[in-house]
Amino acid sequence: MLWHELTVHTTEEAQEMISNLLYEAGAGGVSIEESGTLNKARDTRYGELYDEPLNDIPEGEAVIKGYYAESVSMDDIIEELAPRVAELRGFGIDPGKALISWKTVDEDDWAHAWKQYFKPLRVSDRLTIKPTWEEYTPADAAEKIIELDPGMAFGTGTHPTTALCLRALEKHIKGGEEVIDVGTGSGILAVGAVLLGAKSVLALDLDPVAVNSARENVALNRLQDKIAVKESDLLSLLGGGERALDTAAGEMWPSARPGHPVEDGVDSPDLAGQAELGVVLPVKIVVANILAEIIVLFTDDVYRALQPGGIYITSGIYKDKEELVEKALMSSGFEIMEVSREEDWVAFTAGKR
Repeated sequence: MLWHELTVHTTEEAQEMISNLLYEAGAGGVSIEESGTLNKARDTRYGELYDEPLNDIPEGEAVIKGYYAESVSMDDIIEELAPRVAELRGFGIDPGKALISWKTVDEDDWAHAWKQYFKPLRVSDRLTIKPTWEEYTPADAAEKIIELDPGMAFGTGTHPTTALCLRALEKHIKGGEEVIDVGTGSGILAVGAVLLGAKSVLALDLDPVAVNSARENVALNRLQDKIAVKESDLLSLLGGGERALDTAAGEMWPSARPGHPVEDGVDSPDLAGQAELGVVLPVKIVVANILAEIIVLFTDDVYRALQPGGIYITSGIYKDKEELVEKALMSSGFEIMEVSREEDWVAFTAGKR
Protein backbone atom coordinates (compact mmCIF):
# COMPACT_ATOMS: atom_id res chain seq x y z
CA MET A 1 0.00 0.00 0.00
CA LEU A 2 1.27 3.47 -0.89
CA TRP A 3 1.08 6.54 1.36
CA HIS A 4 1.94 10.19 0.98
CA GLU A 5 4.70 11.29 3.39
CA LEU A 6 4.49 15.00 4.24
CA THR A 7 7.60 16.50 5.88
CA VAL A 8 7.77 19.73 7.88
CA HIS A 9 11.15 21.18 8.88
CA THR A 10 10.47 23.20 12.02
CA THR A 11 11.71 23.85 15.56
CA GLU A 12 11.65 21.63 18.62
CA GLU A 13 9.52 24.29 20.27
CA ALA A 14 6.77 23.91 17.67
CA GLN A 15 6.86 20.14 17.23
CA GLU A 16 3.88 19.28 19.43
CA MET A 17 1.60 21.88 17.86
CA ILE A 18 2.57 20.97 14.29
CA SER A 19 2.10 17.27 15.05
CA ASN A 20 -1.41 18.04 16.22
CA LEU A 21 -2.07 20.10 13.07
CA LEU A 22 -1.03 17.13 10.94
CA TYR A 23 -3.45 14.86 12.82
CA GLU A 24 -6.25 17.39 12.46
CA ALA A 25 -5.52 17.47 8.71
CA GLY A 26 -6.13 13.71 8.60
CA ALA A 27 -2.69 12.13 9.09
CA GLY A 28 -2.80 8.40 9.79
CA GLY A 29 0.47 8.61 11.69
CA VAL A 30 3.12 11.15 12.68
CA SER A 31 6.81 10.79 13.43
CA ILE A 32 9.04 13.36 15.17
CA GLU A 33 12.82 13.50 14.99
CA GLU A 34 14.62 16.11 17.08
CA SER A 35 18.18 17.32 16.71
CA GLY A 36 20.69 14.71 17.76
CA THR A 37 23.42 17.23 18.57
CA LEU A 38 25.94 16.37 21.27
CA ASN A 39 25.49 19.87 22.72
CA LYS A 40 22.30 18.76 24.44
CA ALA A 41 22.53 17.83 28.09
CA ARG A 42 21.30 14.22 28.16
CA ASP A 43 20.41 12.03 31.11
CA THR A 44 22.91 9.15 31.21
CA ARG A 45 22.30 7.95 34.76
CA TYR A 46 20.82 4.67 33.50
CA GLY A 47 23.72 3.75 31.24
CA GLU A 48 22.95 5.48 27.92
CA LEU A 49 26.03 6.53 25.96
CA TYR A 50 26.02 9.45 23.52
CA ASP A 51 29.43 9.62 21.82
CA GLU A 52 28.34 10.86 18.36
CA PRO A 53 25.46 12.92 16.98
CA LEU A 54 22.25 10.93 16.57
CA ASN A 55 21.40 12.69 13.27
CA ASP A 56 22.30 15.73 11.15
CA ILE A 57 19.32 17.88 12.14
CA PRO A 58 20.58 21.31 13.28
CA GLU A 59 20.43 22.13 16.97
CA GLY A 60 17.01 23.37 18.07
CA GLU A 61 15.26 22.06 14.97
CA ALA A 62 13.01 19.07 14.33
CA VAL A 63 11.67 17.12 11.36
CA ILE A 64 8.04 16.04 11.54
CA LYS A 65 6.48 13.62 9.09
CA GLY A 66 2.79 12.93 8.59
CA TYR A 67 1.36 10.04 6.57
CA TYR A 68 -1.74 10.35 4.39
CA ALA A 69 -3.68 7.85 2.28
CA GLU A 70 -2.75 7.71 -1.38
CA SER A 71 -6.16 9.05 -2.37
CA VAL A 72 -5.68 12.31 -0.45
CA SER A 73 -4.85 15.49 -2.39
CA MET A 74 -1.58 16.71 -0.89
CA ASP A 75 -1.96 20.10 -2.56
CA ASP A 76 -5.14 20.59 -0.54
CA ILE A 77 -3.44 19.42 2.67
CA ILE A 78 -0.54 21.83 2.20
CA GLU A 79 -2.91 24.67 1.32
CA GLU A 80 -4.70 24.06 4.63
CA LEU A 81 -1.58 23.41 6.70
CA ALA A 82 0.81 26.18 5.64
CA PRO A 83 -1.20 29.16 6.96
CA ARG A 84 -1.99 27.34 10.23
CA VAL A 85 1.73 26.72 10.80
CA ALA A 86 2.47 30.38 10.08
CA GLU A 87 -0.24 31.43 12.55
CA LEU A 88 1.72 29.79 15.39
CA ARG A 89 3.92 32.88 15.56
CA GLY A 90 0.88 34.83 16.71
CA PHE A 91 0.63 32.50 19.71
CA GLY A 92 4.28 32.94 20.70
CA ILE A 93 5.48 29.70 19.09
CA ASP A 94 8.30 29.94 16.54
CA PRO A 95 7.89 27.35 13.74
CA GLY A 96 11.28 28.23 12.25
CA LYS A 97 11.76 27.62 8.54
CA ALA A 98 8.49 25.67 8.36
CA LEU A 99 9.51 24.11 5.05
CA ILE A 100 6.86 21.67 3.79
CA SER A 101 7.40 18.93 1.21
CA TRP A 102 5.94 15.54 0.37
CA LYS A 103 6.62 12.28 -1.47
CA THR A 104 4.97 8.90 -1.95
CA VAL A 105 6.32 5.93 0.06
CA ASP A 106 5.46 2.27 0.57
CA GLU A 107 3.73 1.43 3.84
CA ASP A 108 6.49 -0.97 4.89
CA ASP A 109 8.97 1.90 4.68
CA TRP A 110 7.38 3.67 7.63
CA ALA A 111 4.79 1.52 9.42
CA HIS A 112 7.30 -1.00 10.76
CA ALA A 113 10.85 0.16 10.03
CA TRP A 114 10.82 2.55 13.03
CA LYS A 115 10.47 -0.39 15.40
CA GLN A 116 14.12 -1.38 14.96
CA TYR A 117 15.11 1.80 16.83
CA PHE A 118 12.72 1.30 19.77
CA LYS A 119 14.54 -0.78 22.37
CA PRO A 120 13.89 -1.34 26.10
CA LEU A 121 14.84 1.81 28.00
CA ARG A 122 15.35 2.29 31.73
CA VAL A 123 13.76 5.67 32.47
CA SER A 124 13.98 5.73 36.27
CA ASP A 125 15.34 3.74 39.20
CA ARG A 126 12.39 1.33 39.05
CA LEU A 127 10.77 1.70 35.62
CA THR A 128 11.75 0.36 32.21
CA ILE A 129 9.74 0.89 29.01
CA LYS A 130 9.72 -2.23 26.84
CA PRO A 131 8.20 -2.57 23.36
CA THR A 132 6.06 -5.67 23.09
CA TRP A 133 8.18 -7.14 20.28
CA GLU A 134 11.45 -7.03 22.29
CA GLU A 135 12.71 -9.63 24.77
CA TYR A 136 13.94 -8.24 28.08
CA THR A 137 14.81 -9.60 31.52
CA PRO A 138 14.54 -7.24 34.53
CA ALA A 139 17.82 -6.53 36.27
CA ASP A 140 16.29 -7.17 39.69
CA ALA A 141 12.99 -7.73 41.47
CA ALA A 142 12.49 -3.99 42.04
CA GLU A 143 12.50 -3.16 38.32
CA LYS A 144 9.01 -2.72 36.89
CA ILE A 145 8.32 -3.21 33.17
CA ILE A 146 5.91 -1.03 31.19
CA GLU A 147 4.83 -3.05 28.13
CA LEU A 148 4.10 -0.62 25.30
CA ASP A 149 2.88 -0.88 21.73
CA PRO A 150 2.39 2.76 20.72
CA GLY A 151 1.55 2.17 17.06
CA MET A 152 2.16 5.06 14.68
CA ALA A 153 -0.27 7.39 16.43
CA PHE A 154 1.82 7.88 19.58
CA GLY A 155 5.42 8.19 20.66
CA THR A 156 7.51 5.42 22.12
CA GLY A 157 7.39 6.87 25.62
CA THR A 158 11.06 7.81 25.52
CA HIS A 159 10.53 11.57 25.11
CA PRO A 160 12.14 13.62 27.93
CA THR A 161 8.75 14.85 29.17
CA THR A 162 7.51 11.28 29.66
CA ALA A 163 10.64 10.36 31.61
CA LEU A 164 10.33 13.50 33.74
CA CYS A 165 6.73 12.64 34.67
CA LEU A 166 7.53 9.00 35.43
CA ARG A 167 10.42 9.98 37.70
CA ALA A 168 8.22 12.47 39.54
CA LEU A 169 5.52 9.81 39.99
CA GLU A 170 8.16 7.43 41.32
CA LYS A 171 9.21 10.03 43.86
CA HIS A 172 5.73 10.86 45.14
CA ILE A 173 3.75 7.61 44.94
CA LYS A 174 4.09 5.90 48.28
CA GLY A 175 1.36 3.30 47.79
CA GLY A 176 -2.43 3.34 47.72
CA GLU A 177 -2.94 6.71 45.99
CA GLU A 178 -5.74 7.47 43.54
CA VAL A 179 -4.47 9.27 40.44
CA ILE A 180 -5.92 11.15 37.45
CA ASP A 181 -3.89 11.18 34.21
CA VAL A 182 -5.03 14.05 31.96
CA GLY A 183 -4.25 13.64 28.25
CA THR A 184 -3.19 10.04 28.70
CA GLY A 185 -2.17 9.38 25.08
CA SER A 186 -0.74 5.85 24.99
CA GLY A 187 -1.57 5.39 28.69
CA ILE A 188 2.07 5.09 29.69
CA LEU A 189 1.85 7.35 32.75
CA ALA A 190 -1.27 5.59 34.02
CA VAL A 191 0.44 2.20 33.71
CA GLY A 192 3.59 3.52 35.36
CA ALA A 193 1.62 4.97 38.27
CA VAL A 194 -0.03 1.63 39.06
CA LEU A 195 3.25 -0.29 38.75
CA LEU A 196 4.75 2.17 41.26
CA GLY A 197 1.99 1.44 43.78
CA ALA A 198 -1.02 3.64 42.99
CA LYS A 199 -4.32 2.08 44.00
CA SER A 200 -6.16 3.18 40.86
CA VAL A 201 -5.92 5.61 37.95
CA LEU A 202 -8.50 7.47 35.89
CA ALA A 203 -6.94 8.13 32.46
CA LEU A 204 -8.63 10.88 30.41
CA ASP A 205 -8.21 11.94 26.79
CA LEU A 206 -10.36 13.85 24.30
CA ASP A 207 -8.96 11.92 21.33
CA PRO A 208 -10.81 8.63 20.65
CA VAL A 209 -7.67 7.22 18.98
CA ALA A 210 -5.75 7.89 22.20
CA VAL A 211 -8.48 6.29 24.28
CA ASN A 212 -8.30 3.11 22.20
CA SER A 213 -4.50 3.06 22.33
CA ALA A 214 -4.47 3.57 26.11
CA ARG A 215 -7.00 0.79 26.64
CA GLU A 216 -4.89 -1.58 24.53
CA ASN A 217 -1.73 -0.78 26.51
CA VAL A 218 -3.58 -1.11 29.82
CA ALA A 219 -4.68 -4.56 28.68
CA LEU A 220 -1.13 -5.46 27.60
CA ASN A 221 -0.03 -4.76 31.18
CA ARG A 222 -3.07 -6.62 32.62
CA LEU A 223 -4.19 -3.58 34.62
CA GLN A 224 -7.82 -3.24 33.48
CA ASP A 225 -8.99 -3.64 37.08
CA LYS A 226 -6.90 -0.67 38.24
CA ILE A 227 -7.04 1.79 35.32
CA ALA A 228 -10.23 3.28 33.85
CA VAL A 229 -9.77 5.02 30.48
CA LYS A 230 -12.42 7.58 29.53
CA GLU A 231 -12.95 9.88 26.55
CA SER A 232 -13.34 13.16 28.42
CA ASP A 233 -11.52 16.13 29.87
CA LEU A 234 -11.01 17.18 33.46
CA LEU A 235 -13.40 20.12 33.21
CA SER A 236 -16.31 17.89 32.18
CA LEU A 237 -15.45 15.52 35.00
CA LEU A 238 -15.63 18.29 37.60
CA GLY A 239 -18.48 20.23 36.01
CA GLY A 240 -18.00 23.48 34.09
CA GLY A 241 -18.45 25.31 30.82
CA GLU A 242 -16.50 25.59 27.57
CA ARG A 243 -14.01 28.16 28.84
CA ALA A 244 -11.25 26.98 26.52
CA LEU A 245 -13.27 28.21 23.55
CA ASP A 246 -12.54 31.80 24.51
CA THR A 247 -8.77 31.40 24.82
CA ALA A 248 -5.92 31.69 22.35
CA ALA A 249 -4.92 28.10 23.02
CA GLY A 250 -8.49 26.98 22.43
CA GLU A 251 -8.45 28.63 19.02
CA MET A 252 -5.04 27.18 18.25
CA TRP A 253 -5.91 23.62 19.25
CA PRO A 254 -9.64 22.97 18.81
CA SER A 255 -9.40 19.40 20.08
CA ALA A 256 -8.36 20.75 23.48
CA ARG A 257 -11.77 22.33 23.99
CA PRO A 258 -14.07 20.60 26.47
CA GLY A 259 -16.52 18.54 24.48
CA HIS A 260 -19.37 18.18 26.97
CA PRO A 261 -20.51 21.44 28.62
CA VAL A 262 -22.07 20.77 32.01
CA GLU A 263 -23.51 22.82 34.83
CA ASP A 264 -22.77 21.31 38.21
CA GLY A 265 -21.29 17.99 39.20
CA VAL A 266 -20.51 15.09 36.88
CA ASP A 267 -23.01 15.51 34.06
CA SER A 268 -21.31 13.71 31.16
CA PRO A 269 -23.12 10.44 30.32
CA ASP A 270 -19.78 8.65 30.04
CA LEU A 271 -18.70 9.83 33.49
CA ALA A 272 -21.93 9.69 35.44
CA GLY A 273 -21.24 8.17 38.81
CA GLN A 274 -17.80 8.07 40.39
CA ALA A 275 -18.01 4.30 40.76
CA GLU A 276 -17.33 4.02 37.04
CA LEU A 277 -14.28 6.28 37.28
CA GLY A 278 -12.20 3.99 39.46
CA VAL A 279 -11.31 6.95 41.69
CA VAL A 280 -13.16 9.12 44.20
CA LEU A 281 -12.72 12.88 43.95
CA PRO A 282 -10.73 14.63 45.21
CA VAL A 283 -7.63 12.53 44.49
CA LYS A 284 -4.07 12.54 45.79
CA ILE A 285 -2.20 13.00 42.48
CA VAL A 286 -2.95 14.52 39.07
CA VAL A 287 -0.45 14.11 36.23
CA ALA A 288 -0.61 15.82 32.82
CA ASN A 289 1.97 15.57 30.05
CA ILE A 290 0.53 17.95 27.46
CA LEU A 291 1.28 21.31 25.86
CA ALA A 292 2.04 24.30 28.06
CA GLU A 293 -0.62 26.32 26.25
CA ILE A 294 -3.19 23.72 27.29
CA ILE A 295 -1.84 23.22 30.82
CA VAL A 296 -2.55 26.85 31.70
CA LEU A 297 -6.21 26.45 30.71
CA PHE A 298 -7.14 24.17 33.59
CA THR A 299 -4.82 24.77 36.56
CA ASP A 300 -7.86 25.86 38.59
CA ASP A 301 -9.62 22.61 37.68
CA VAL A 302 -6.65 20.52 38.77
CA TYR A 303 -6.59 22.39 42.08
CA ARG A 304 -10.27 21.48 42.60
CA ALA A 305 -9.60 17.83 41.74
CA LEU A 306 -6.87 17.45 44.38
CA GLN A 307 -7.07 16.75 48.08
CA PRO A 308 -5.40 19.25 50.42
CA GLY A 309 -1.74 18.33 50.29
CA GLY A 310 -2.26 16.71 46.88
CA ILE A 311 0.39 16.68 44.16
CA TYR A 312 0.20 17.97 40.58
CA ILE A 313 2.89 16.70 38.18
CA THR A 314 2.93 18.33 34.76
CA SER A 315 5.25 18.42 31.76
CA GLY A 316 5.14 18.82 27.99
CA ILE A 317 6.58 22.27 28.67
CA TYR A 318 9.24 23.67 26.36
CA LYS A 319 11.83 25.82 28.16
CA ASP A 320 10.51 29.13 26.87
CA LYS A 321 7.07 28.39 28.38
CA GLU A 322 8.36 27.65 31.88
CA GLU A 323 7.49 31.08 33.29
CA LEU A 324 4.01 30.97 31.72
CA VAL A 325 3.16 27.68 33.44
CA GLU A 326 4.75 28.67 36.74
CA LYS A 327 2.63 31.83 36.91
CA ALA A 328 -0.55 29.88 36.11
CA LEU A 329 0.18 27.31 38.83
CA MET A 330 0.89 29.94 41.46
CA SER A 331 -2.16 31.96 40.44
CA SER A 332 -4.33 28.91 41.09
CA GLY A 333 -2.89 28.55 44.58
CA PHE A 334 -0.25 25.86 44.02
CA GLU A 335 3.10 25.80 45.75
CA ILE A 336 5.96 24.93 43.41
CA MET A 337 7.75 21.99 45.03
CA GLU A 338 10.21 21.03 42.32
CA VAL A 339 11.22 21.99 38.79
CA SER A 340 12.95 19.27 36.76
CA ARG A 341 14.64 19.65 33.38
CA GLU A 342 15.90 17.36 30.66
CA GLU A 343 17.29 18.67 27.40
CA ASP A 344 15.03 21.64 26.53
CA TRP A 345 11.97 20.37 28.44
CA VAL A 346 10.62 21.20 31.87
CA ALA A 347 8.41 19.45 34.43
CA PHE A 348 6.74 20.96 37.51
CA THR A 349 5.76 19.21 40.71
CA ALA A 350 3.32 21.44 42.57
CA GLY A 351 1.44 20.96 45.84
CA LYS A 352 -2.03 22.02 46.86
CA ARG A 353 -1.76 24.18 49.92
